[in-house]
Amino acid sequence: MISAPLARGVFRTIQTLIRHRFHPPLPYIKHHCLRQQFPLKASANVEEERQTLDLYENNGLDLKQKVEKAGIIFDSCSPGQYTYQICPVCKGGQSKERSLSFHINQNENVAIWRCFNFECGWAGHVLADGVNKVKFSKKLSEETLRLEPLGDELINYFAERMISSEILQKNAVMQMVDDKNVIAFTYRWKGEIVNCKFRSITDRKFWQAKHGKRILYGLDGIKEGNTIVIVEGEIDKLSMDQAGILNCVSVPDGAPQQVSLKALPSKKQEARFKYLLDCNGYLDKASRIILATDGDGPGLALAEELSCRLGKERCWLVTWPKKDEVTCCKDANEVLVHLGPEALRHVVETAELYKVKNST
Repeated sequence: MISAPLARGVFRTIQTLIRHRFHPPLPYIKHHCLRQQFPLKASANVEEERQTLDLYENNGLDLKQKVEKAGIIFDSCSPGQYTYQICPVCKGGQSKERSLSFHINQNENVAIWRCFNFECGWAGHVLADGVNKVKFSKKLSEETLRLEPLGDELINYFAERMISSEILQKNAVMQMVDDKNVIAFTYRWKGEIVNCKFRSITDRKFWQAKHGKRILYGLDGIKEGNTIVIVEGEIDKLSMDQAGILNCVSVPDGAPQQVSLKALPSKKQEARFKYLLDCNGYLDKASRIILATDGDGPGLALAEELSCRLGKERCWLVTWPKKDEVTCCKDANEVLVHLGPEALRHVVETAELYKVKNST
């Protein structure tokens, strides 16, 4: 029987570690060690979503043996530190990078890992013998996600992108307590956090909170009106706000690589755009939906997929202006940075009816 003080200490240790970089709450653990694999819902490059659960009866093994049984090099990491190594599941992907982040807590009774290769996403943990029952709440909040107001470094990061601290505060953009280089875009529905997308400014990696509800970013900010603007990313949504275009939302998962050519979309394709159905009460009243997706191939594919589902007769498509004599701006933030808020407003105001623009 584990003592109450020790149990509380173990709980706090695991909770702190999980919130540091492995934000999804752990499942209920009962007399066995558990290795969990789940998808990162963070990138449009993820080809398929996987969710499997492998149980290992590791009773009687020490922490090192349990870690090495999962294929991870235990001695690569000192207690209390993080290390990166080749993931035993994806082997580092095509780039062969050290994508597996591995951590052992200071007391050497918890080991946690996650692969940041977006096509893999393998993550899990093992516990030392004697730690056999921990339960975590799945409700998302600033506390359970370990969020805090933005610090000067991230405020400056956004300032370089012409986004003010007032816009950031209005949209409840935060940062991780345990990693000041990670932006937290909180997805709120009726005032409550239902999802959170994290973005590291050091390695440009994205991930979302497990158990989060996939909705449009900025949904609470949509007012009843005839026009809604849809963009491809959170920073583009903030850029629209900065330019005074307030009825704007962003898709949660970026853009697909290409348009589905099948007459009937696959289950995977329909699941990807399920957020439109979940948010339909906000979208169905709009008579004019302006698609301001990125100007590259995936962005145009996203515009086509959205228009097919929302109705092309009420969709309008923006044309991104030239950034210089050679290249065009590819999204809302580039227009804001290089041409200013008035130019961004002009882009939205001069959007063309989708059917007309794509028939020429």
